[in-house]
Amino acid sequence: MEAPEKWSIPFWNDEIASFKREELFAADAHLLGRVTYEAFAASWPSRAGADAFSDRMNELPKYVVSKQLEKAEWKDSTILRDDLPQAVAEIKRLGSGDLLVGGSATLAQALLTHDLVDEWRLLTYPVVLGDGKRLFKQGAKAKLRLVEARAFAGGVALLRYQDDHGGTRA
Repeated sequence: MEAPEKWSIPFWNDEIASFKREELFAADAHLLGRVTYEAFAASWPSRAGADAFSDRMNELPKYVVSKQLEKAEWKDSTILRDDLPQAVAEIKRLGSGDLLVGGSATLAQALLTHDLVDEWRLLTYPVVLGDGKRLFKQGAKAKLRLVEARAFAGGVALLRYQDDHGGTRA
C-alpha cells in the first residue's frame, strides 16, 4: 500500500477510474492520516476546475488525524488531534454518506483497533513487492464478510468486505 504512484499507474484504466469516481461521489468527507493528507494537499488544489473529480476532491470536507500537523490549509480541512473514536462518531453523526479513507496505513490500523471500520474496499494489484508498508499489522484482527468481488481489466481485483463493528470506510 506504500507509494502507489510507483506501481499502480500501469494498471489504471477506465473501469478503475469509474469505480473511484463512484466511491468519491458517494462520500460525505475524507478522513486522512497526515502523510496522505500532505500528499493530497500538495497536488489536488492545483487541479481545481480541471474536472468534476478534482473539484469533488477539493470540495469535500477533509479531516486529518495528526498530532504533528501545525496547519491544514487545504480547503475545508480540520485537524483531529485527540480521541479518534469520539471524533469519528461525531463526523459520522453529522453526515449521511461514506467517510472515505484513502491510503493512510497508520490511520486505517488505528480505526481497525477501535472497531471503527464498517467496510473495507481493497484494490489488489497483480504485483508482489516483497516489502513496504502493511495494511494489517501483526496481531490485527477482524471478522470480515465478502460482499463483492470484481475483476478489472489488467488483473486488478476489487474486494469489498463488511465488518459489523460500524464506523468508516477504508
